[in-house]
Amino acid sequence: MAHVPVDPEIFHAYDIRGIYGENLTDDVAYRIGRAAAQYLQVPEIAVGRDMRLSSPQLAAALIRGITDQGVNAIDLGMTTTDGLYFAVGKFNFPAGVMITASHNPAQYNGMKFCRAQAFPISLESGLSDIRDLAVSGKFAEPASKGQVIKRDITDDYVKHALSFVDVSRIRPLKVVIDAGNGMAGLIMPKVFQHLPCELVPLYFELDGNFPHHPASPIEPENMVDVQKKVREVGADLGAAFDGDADRMFPVDEHGDLVDGSKVIAAVSNSLLQKFPGSTILYNLIVSKSVPELINKLGGKAIRTRVGHSYIKAEMRQNNAIFGGEHSGHFYFRDNWFADSGLIALLILLELVSVENKPLSEILKPLDHGFRSGEINSTIADAQGKMHALEERFGKNAKSVDHLDGVTLDFGDWWFNVRPSNTEPLLRLNLEANSRELMEQKRDEVLAFIRH
Repeated sequence: MAHVPVDPEIFHAYDIRGIYGENLTDDVAYRIGRAAAQYLQVPEIAVGRDMRLSSPQLAAALIRGITDQGVNAIDLGMTTTDGLYFAVGKFNFPAGVMITASHNPAQYNGMKFCRAQAFPISLESGLSDIRDLAVSGKFAEPASKGQVIKRDITDDYVKHALSFVDVSRIRPLKVVIDAGNGMAGLIMPKVFQHLPCELVPLYFELDGNFPHHPASPIEPENMVDVQKKVREVGADLGAAFDGDADRMFPVDEHGDLVDGSKVIAAVSNSLLQKFPGSTILYNLIVSKSVPELINKLGGKAIRTRVGHSYIKAEMRQNNAIFGGEHSGHFYFRDNWFADSGLIALLILLELVSVENKPLSEILKPLDHGFRSGEINSTIADAQGKMHALEERFGKNAKSVDHLDGVTLDFGDWWFNVRPSNTEPLLRLNLEANSRELMEQKRDEVLAFIRH
């Protein structure tokens, strides 16, 4: 075959991401398929894809590469990223690839890889080998070609997600879901068929052009529509999903944003009532209220660094029932330690039903911090700046640690700064016991970072 150059830069820490037609083409996807099949040495690989305009072509090319390398491809068609993880875990597929660029703009696409039991493949655990093989194009010729086997796992996945709650306890709540023209539009109608709730859909048409707003609910401007709709129809709560529907961002009955820390607190509260004494993981920029609540309820709280491959590995080590990140990723042990925004949403619906109180009232006693949210600053020398911050603020801190970047705790307020994996950015997260203190310290620390 002709030698197509494969740009090694499209391989990132946890996934592949590029611009379709430029550095991510059908030829490149074909080469990645052959490389993955040769490197993984498995009899079959499951392939799922999202609704992006380029996903059908990339999936076809990837599958052709896998089968040309003598490995069977299980074609799951359109699914969510958590649906792919579920399929790999549930049906014992030895590996899986999801074609998606998650929350990125329309021109992007990419791939996420996992091994058996939905174990993530990052650069450190095999993605760099797949990259090097794809770049070199040195493929062994197999004795025979693999087969393509089509399989639809949607109904199985819906049933699995619903098994995390007692559906009979869920009340007829009114729920607004903003799918952002992403994969939640495919799965949510099937989920709500089994619930007594009224589903108010926003942007359920699968459309890789993202005509209404980017499918990136971590940006507050992309949450405005779901907030407005909740207020307009008097819903009990709402939620927005990202493009591949693995992340979930809720709003309460007032249409106010519920951040990742509050979701982790609420889900922890629910799970520890059902499974007392369980271990729960949280990443180090989550609110202090989260470990305090877990400990108060008799659970065991373990702090971890940011990033799904770290969290999933630590959860496996500690047999943690649940793990959460500030960024809308929620991981469940009984979901092969993979993340699922859908399962987190169902647990919230059950919690609101069982407590028979509005979501905002359930959250109030669980959370007493005021948070800055994640604020990025472009800094050429991130390491030098972190060192300077520690010099400047460290002498008054009650504790300093370097689990991920640097975290300084002063008792009534704390902050973490950590560098981005992929860009010259420093990320600040700060929390304090009052809004005034949070704003004052946020401005003070930011001024120092950007000086």
